[in-house]
Amino acid sequence: MEQKQVYEQIGVAMTSRSYVEYEKMFMLQTAGLIGKRVLDVAGGASSFTSDARQLGIHAESVDPLYAKSPGAIAEHGRQEIEIVAAKMAKLTDVYDWTFYGSVEQHRAGRIHALERFVEDFSSAEGSARYHTAALPSLPFEAESFDLVMCSHFLFLYEEQFDYAFHVEAVRELLRVCKPGGEVRIYPLLNFRTEEYCRLQDLINEFELAGFTLQKREASLPFLPNSHQFLSIKK
Repeated sequence: MEQKQVYEQIGVAMTSRSYVEYEKMFMLQTAGLIGKRVLDVAGGASSFTSDARQLGIHAESVDPLYAKSPGAIAEHGRQEIEIVAAKMAKLTDVYDWTFYGSVEQHRAGRIHALERFVEDFSSAEGSARYHTAALPSLPFEAESFDLVMCSHFLFLYEEQFDYAFHVEAVRELLRVCKPGGEVRIYPLLNFRTEEYCRLQDLINEFELAGFTLQKREASLPFLPNSHQFLSIKK
C-alpha cells in the first residue's frame, strides 16, 4: 500500500494569510460585518485585521507572536514562507490549486500578506488592535466580540494539544463572544488531513452546555477534506 504523503510540521507555524482567504475559510459576508467587532485568534502575521479595518470592520488580532518586534516578525515570517514553499513543492499533487494557482503564487500571496501585516503592526494604532496572548487565556472582557475566528490552530495540532486543551480553548473563545454572536474554527483537520479525532465529543460537550454547533461548508479548496468549518453560536 502506498504511504500517504503528510505535511511535516514541528511546533506551531506562523501564518500570513489574506483577507480573501478568511472570506473563503469562514464564508464571511463583509457587508454584514461592517461596524462589528471581530477577533482573529492565533492570527499570526495575517493581513486580515489590517484589511478588515480598511473595510470598516472593527477587527483585532491576538497571538503570542506579537511579543516580538516588527522586524523580528518580518524576518521570522519570511523564513517561514520559504520553509512552507519548499515543503509544498514536494507535495504539489496533494493539494487543490484552484485558488492559489501554484506554489510560487501561494508564496507571493503570503509575502504580500506579511508585508501588509508588518506595516499595520508597526503603525501608531497597531498596539490597540494586536494583543499578545495565547489560548486558553485571552486578555478581553467577557462578551466583547460579535464574531471570533480561529484558523489553522485548533484541531490541526491535535498531536500537540490534548482534548482538555481544546475544550478549554473553545470555552475561552465563547467567553469573549457576545450573546447572539458566533465562534468559527477552520479547518476541522489535523496534519494528516483527517478530521480531528475528538470533534464529535467536543460538539456533544458544548451542545450539552447549551450552544448550537454546526459543521458548515467553506470555499477554500486546498487541503484535502478542508471543505468545512465549525460554527458555534452563542
